[in-house]
Amino acid sequence: MTAQAILLRGATVVDGSGAPRFLADVRIEGERIAAVAPQADARGAQVIDVAGRIVAPGFVDVHTHDDQIVLEAPVMLPKLSQGVTTVVVGNCGISLAPLVHPDPPPPLNLLGGPGNYVHTSMAAYAAAVTRARPAVNVAALVGHSTLRVATMDDPYRAATRAEQTRMVELLREGMDAGAAGLSSGVFYPTGAAADLDELALLAAVAGEAGGVYATHIRDEFDRVLDSLDEAFAAARRGGLPLVVSHHKCAGPRNWGRTVETLAHIDAARARQPIALDMYPYVAGSTVLDRDMVDGIIDVLVTWSTPHPEMVARSLADIAAEWGCTQQEACDRLQPGGACYFQMREDDVQRVLRHPATMIGSDGLPHDRHPHPRLWGTFPRVLGHYCRDLGLFPLEAAVHKMSGLSARRFGLADRGEIRAGAFADLVVFDAASVRDAATFEEPVAPSIGIDCVLVNGAIAYRAGRALPERAGRFVRRAA
Repeated sequence: MTAQAILLRGATVVDGSGAPRFLADVRIEGERIAAVAPQADARGAQVIDVAGRIVAPGFVDVHTHDDQIVLEAPVMLPKLSQGVTTVVVGNCGISLAPLVHPDPPPPLNLLGGPGNYVHTSMAAYAAAVTRARPAVNVAALVGHSTLRVATMDDPYRAATRAEQTRMVELLREGMDAGAAGLSSGVFYPTGAAADLDELALLAAVAGEAGGVYATHIRDEFDRVLDSLDEAFAAARRGGLPLVVSHHKCAGPRNWGRTVETLAHIDAARARQPIALDMYPYVAGSTVLDRDMVDGIIDVLVTWSTPHPEMVARSLADIAAEWGCTQQEACDRLQPGGACYFQMREDDVQRVLRHPATMIGSDGLPHDRHPHPRLWGTFPRVLGHYCRDLGLFPLEAAVHKMSGLSARRFGLADRGEIRAGAFADLVVFDAASVRDAATFEEPVAPSIGIDCVLVNGAIAYRAGRALPERAGRFVRRAA
């Protein structure tokens, strides 16, 4: 049975390309856009009046750790309620596939508890996504730390040539299965022992298949420039585009240095393709790490296995209650996670404004008290930074969330509103859209998102997810 056509009537279209908005009707037939035109044919269609609303491409969350949550909670309300229709999983070197492991080491535990690593290949993971039928599309990166844990008895040392050969084989299978590229997180202990040669070797495999290299660089603190240079070199030797993950200058000593880092990135962009992603907050979130606890910045505990009663409390308060240092409290809370208030607002705005910056939430859906970016990233950009602060026009904001992202990650026929493109669409009120999630109350749907369509099916409307789930595993474009 053919699905009924849908007509969005009277839309203000922001098409994702960065071009000026225009008035049009948008007709959807099946999973694709059939027409974008004034007074488009309404015959046989369900007509939805969207006069006074923005119709934009569904947002592409380019930096997620949603690998497991799309399988176990496929309704994906935290993302649908923001207008997100595609998530890119496997970031920071951490992917579910290809790895079978009963209890992998941090940071692989960011993808949920023990027992989640059961996918021997990216093809097996893609099949699991197909079975789960998530409400959003899923594009996947192959994680470097995952490759190391899968092939080494000890991922904290240098890999042998035989182990690197096995990593290449697993990565090649992942790319053949449609992965968007390779990610690394050499900041983390599971990836830190890898040198530039290993990174370049694997980047070349992803590059040969037409993929990207996304990296959580080795140091976002004092040695940020050296770490950027390492990322530039790995991508250049691999012959593929680079995405610098959640670019920041972390720690009080480095506040204001985005003036320097962005100039450094722009100089490199003259020689090779480089993009950035970021989330619109001054705090990051990851595993608890005593090396990130300096006694100056605020640290908010998001989960702790031995002390779940300390979740949503500041590390300083916990240390005071226990009569110990913050580093000692960090050790006692392990394993766990935290939000680190390690950035400054002017740096956040400077990176957001950069033309090569895409938007990625970097949300951690398994945290008991997650960072608000999990629920609020995209409306926060639209409301707070675009409308309220005037950091950039709405057309530029939407481009950063859709067309630019789809192009960088090889997502064919997504990220733009035009005839023939997939009908991944979001309808929102530009005057009222805003994030509602806060650090105190992080689980809250955003305001002003009226309707979301994924592959032509209405997935979210009037504040609730609908039963039909039409997301799929999205293979990298040839």
